[in-house]
Amino acid sequence: MVEPLTVWYDGGCPLCTREIAVMRRLDRRGRLRFVDVSDGTTSCPRDRADLLARFHVSDARGTFYSGAAAFAAMWRAIPLLRPLGLLALLPGATWLLERVYRAFLRVRPRLQRWMRERDRHGG
Repeated sequence: MVEPLTVWYDGGCPLCTREIAVMRRLDRRGRLRFVDVSDGTTSCPRDRADLLARFHVSDARGTFYSGAAAFAAMWRAIPLLRPLGLLALLPGATWLLERVYRAFLRVRPRLQRWMRERDRHGG
């Protein structure tokens, strides 16, 4: 049996919770274990602020992946997304994906505010 990856996510982020909901639906083989670190009650093997600031995945050996590398590891665990995860292993691909992820992190707070407002007004 393949040990599941642990996905550390911000359950207080509307973008994150939507994405995690999609990953849960796609994870039909139970290869991912999801841990919400936003409530402050979850025991974290890393600094909680770091886990909330960037996307993280850890494997059964305790190796942590962050940012684009974490997304690629998660994608490889889900059969439908595995080709994307394998493409991320090509030379330069993770570097490029990391640059895109960092750009997203700069606009994330604005997107979160917009989504919260939209949700509040029934959008």
